[in-house]
Amino acid sequence: MALDELRTLLARHVRPDQTTAIDDVLISQVDQPQPPSSSTSGTVLALIARGAKRLALGDRVYEYRAGQYLVASVDLPVTGHFTEVPAAGFGLILHPRMIAELLLQAAPGDLLPAGGGTPSALAVSTASGELLDAVIRLLRLLEQPRDRAVLAPMIKREILWRLITGEQGAVVRQLGLADSSLTHIARAVGWIREHYAQAFRVEDVAQLSGMSVSAFYRNFQAVTAMSPIQFQKQIRLQQARLLLATHPDDVAGIGHRVGYDSPSQFSREYRRQFGAPPSQDAARLRGLPPGTGTAAALA
Repeated sequence: MALDELRTLLARHVRPDQTTAIDDVLISQVDQPQPPSSSTSGTVLALIARGAKRLALGDRVYEYRAGQYLVASVDLPVTGHFTEVPAAGFGLILHPRMIAELLLQAAPGDLLPAGGGTPSALAVSTASGELLDAVIRLLRLLEQPRDRAVLAPMIKREILWRLITGEQGAVVRQLGLADSSLTHIARAVGWIREHYAQAFRVEDVAQLSGMSVSAFYRNFQAVTAMSPIQFQKQIRLQQARLLLATHPDDVAGIGHRVGYDSPSQFSREYRRQFGAPPSQDAARLRGLPPGTGTAAALA
């Protein structure tokens, strides 16, 4: 019953750009099968109301369907596609500050104990009745503009609280903890994103993250399912694909711009990642509608 109302609300308020009148609330709808596409996850809650989706992060695969949600606590390069269509889903962008504020208000015993080690940045669970109810009440506010400004922030906090105290609470809580292992890795992820075109030593990025090299490598692998160098390659190739969509005749220049000294290596790794050489993929990209391949984690 709750999923039926959720589907109705999503269908009523979906926009081409996925945004809504409520800040940080997204709605996605896919009616036709699409090939796997590479993008970034964002830090987001993605709840499926209809259909099913598969995401790959490194060598890990996550599948979730109607009534389930995925949380992403670090913005990571992922490859995803809908395995069942039509599909529709709700997304809420997660902000560390809001999570930190809720953690400060939690009483001893409110939170489930975290497991050992650093959690993965992605996790899938079945949505509780309380979480579904809060999401539906938030979406109803799209039809209640008088109440939206006051009630929407309150319900968003409730949704975050349901996540923090739920099965994947440890993953979400790390996003709000300034000294967590995940936060240190997120700092490294941000640095690699910003400097993706330049070579780096793992030792230097480990120092930036405030970790020993062995601890950094272990935690980076746990969070991202990739080594730092593999992660950099994913970012380079995704950035190259974005550039090729607007400059399809400059394959060699774009390869050099994203950090490849060898055109043949760029072409080889690009084809392995996207299933076609750069020039052929660029021609295909020009025929796709705007926005295809974005917001990968949102169902």
